[in-house]
Amino acid sequence: MEFLRKELEKKLYRRPGDASARGDYDLNPDWAPQTDGARALTPAAVLVPLIERAEGITMLLTQRTHEMPTHAGQVSFPGGRVHVDDPTHAAAALREAEEEVGIAPELVTVMGFLDFYETRTNYRILPVVGVVNPHVEMKIDPREVDHAFEVPLSFLMDPAHHQKLSAEWRGALRHYYAMPYKDHHIWGATAGMIRSLYERLHAP
Repeated sequence: MEFLRKELEKKLYRRPGDASARGDYDLNPDWAPQTDGARALTPAAVLVPLIERAEGITMLLTQRTHEMPTHAGQVSFPGGRVHVDDPTHAAAALREAEEEVGIAPELVTVMGFLDFYETRTNYRILPVVGVVNPHVEMKIDPREVDHAFEVPLSFLMDPAHHQKLSAEWRGALRHYYAMPYKDHHIWGATAGMIRSLYERLHAP
């Protein structure tokens, strides 16, 4: 973990204002980023939680309930919209993580930020990378989260597991990353942000 911490400190953005933007259009060049004022992007933040376990470092993900009004049943990071009373994106990510899976903010060491991720559904998400105390006792909010699970970071950082798939969405062919792990289908924006972490860590 010490080596990873040093790499994160060296390669992640220290301030959100330094971050660039990427998103669903990375694999879909005809989908122009929605930054021209035509449609406002909703600010959001997610926590990318890393946990040191005896068997290695893992990344925590959640499976959303099938009753959620948006992205039902999908794999995601803990997170959501930035509220007007959230002082920062990091505070929003930590608040959402506590609400969804019971991770208290004091158990998270924020290491830095990835590029903003802009979705075709008009969200501008800041991924906040944090190291979580391994002794955390999670409390799942059943209204939002069906269950939480951990994936070895070594699996997610192996590009051999980064599939590029395609599907029709709203009458157009959409290309996206997917990283199937056991019974979980990690795809879309979540997989895109994991790919972003991979590229940051392996940048020269």
